Amino acid sequence: MSRSLLLPVNTICKDAAGVAGNIFAFGLFVSPIPTFRRIARNRSTESFSGLPYIYALLNCLVTLWYGTPLVSYNNIMVTTVNSIGAAFQLVYIILFITYTGKRKKVRMFGLLMVDIVLFLVIVVGSLEISDFTIRRMVVGFLSCAALISMFASPLFVINLVIQTRSVEFMPFYLSLSTFLMSASFLAYGILNNDPFVYVPNGAGTVLGIVQLGLYSYYKRTSAEESREPLIVSYG
Repeated sequence: MSRSLLLPVNTICKDAAGVAGNIFAFGLFVSPIPTFRRIARNRSTESFSGLPYIYALLNCLVTLWYGTPLVSYNNIMVTTVNSIGAAFQLVYIILFITYTGKRKKVRMFGLLMVDIVLFLVIVVGSLEISDFTIRRMVVGFLSCAALISMFASPLFVINLVIQTRSVEFMPFYLSLSTFLMSASFLAYGILNNDPFVYVPNGAGTVLGIVQLGLYSYYKRTSAEESREPLIVSYG
């Protein structure tokens, strides 16, 4: 096959992987909805923590910025998925602030402002870097670190599954969505020759495989159905 034909095929495959990643990521973004239905119904955040959504918002904003043409090449799918993710996390944070107690309201609002300030500092600071390659590397490393730490967040759940020999706290569809989304963006990053995309999503793919493997192994010993997910991981 000639080089001229290989390029369109590569682009089509890359875009297909990116679209698939966006679709699978949607499953992760909507996973906290049952939790927030309960919060709205009881008009209280009870013992739920809002910190995962604060961190997820910053992660989405940083990765969104990396995907823009001002920082990297041909990463529109990275921008779209993280734009949607940031919108969902912002809604969740607003709902959490609405229904939590006064002390937590102040704390959550303060953390939201910290997110916004940090994001603006990253945007303005990176734009001050005139060399495009260096700018891409700086923002890319920040995005990569944020994604890897986000993918690593379910590790305590994996440890809990092994200790209790139960998949009660590890919903199957959440684990499946994590794997499918990570695998899609792993392919997207490889086809786009972008290590700042395929490295963290490679880690996410491995974590997804581990989660699915544990689910399959311990499912028969689990005595209860999966509970509503509280912490969400995505790319």
